Formats: sequence, C-alpha cells, structure tokens
Amino acid sequence: MNSFKHTALLLSAMSVFFAACNRPSSHEQKDTTRIIKGLYSYGPEIHSFTDCEEGREFWVADSAKTLELAYSKFNFEKPYEPVYIEAECHIIKSDSLMVSADFDSTLVVTKLIRITKEIPDGPCNQ
Repeated sequence: MNSFKHTALLLSAMSVFFAACNRPSSHEQKDTTRIIKGLYSYGPEIHSFTDCEEGREFWVADSAKTLELAYSKFNFEKPYEPVYIEAECHIIKSDSLMVSADFDSTLVVTKLIRITKEIPDGPCNQ
C-alpha cells in the first residue's frame, strides 16, 4: 500500500511539473485567431502594422498572400504609405534572427477583410 501511495504522489508531482513547463510564459502571445484593425505599411525593408487602439507595432507576415498584392494595386509613388486594414490574423513571437527581430511580435495575416487608403476617423488619425 505504501508503494501505491508513493507512486501516486510521484505521478501527481510529475504531472504538475510538466503542466508548468508546457504553460506559455508571460512574454509569449496565445496563438489564437483574431480580427485586427489598424495601419499597414509596406516597403522593401519593412512590413509593419500599427494597432490604432493599443498603439502597438508588429512585423507582418502575409500567409494569405493577398495583403501585399492588394497594397501594390494602390500604385503608390513611394513605399511605406500607410493604409487602413482589417484582417484575420494570429500573433507569434518574432524570429530573433530576421529583420522582424526589431518587433516583439509578428502578425500573421490569414485573411484580408478590408484595405483602403481612407483612414477612418478615430484613434488611427491621431
């Protein structure tokens, strides 16, 4: 009976340990899909998004392959002109070995919902 209690206690302790190890740290973002609204800028060196409400900046990865194409159709004379977008995305930690390392997080766009040169009134225009 003693060995059964010892084994049960050991298994309980191990499961608590493994659960704690697998929990994301406070610096990591949850990998959940969400809708974002804000300003997107694109150019040869930087692909960035600014969340108008929080003011946070993100590197942008266009997994849907529609965001960069839609941006290029505006035919801006110079790069990095901001446009307003609404997109479905998830946030991941930026790769420390890439240009995106200048940003804490990368916004992975999975679906472009809206893109416009017209920046709506509100926090984006301040």
